[in-house]
Amino acid sequence: VQLQASGGGLVQAGDSLRVSCAASGDTFSNYVMGWFRQSPGREREFVATITRSGGSTRYADFVKGRFTISRDNAKNTVYLQMNNLKPEDTAVYYCAADTSFVLLLRASNYGYWGQGTLVTVSS
Repeated sequence: VQLQASGGGLVQAGDSLRVSCAASGDTFSNYVMGWFRQSPGREREFVATITRSGGSTRYADFVKGRFTISRDNAKNTVYLQMNNLKPEDTAVYYCAADTSFVLLLRASNYGYWGQGTLVTVSS
């Protein structure tokens, strides 16, 4: 499967932004999906994950209540809605996919990655 992330940009603290990840090349509903982020000098960190059907999700503690992961299997797309953004959310956001049947929280568990989209939050 190929993944293409989009929707990043420059926003102010407190703003909202939705990033998307379009999949192609295989049956999208066969993949658990995840979002990760990486800022300069830091390791890639888990943000959120969603099951194949979209029926279950998990979030990193630092985004609970602010970010929402969702997917539209008819459109082969996974989304990350980000509300009340903070300067510390500034990072390149990556989508990832795997054929696992369970939620995956570790980057090393994912077999497929998109190219990333930059989100910059100014104070």
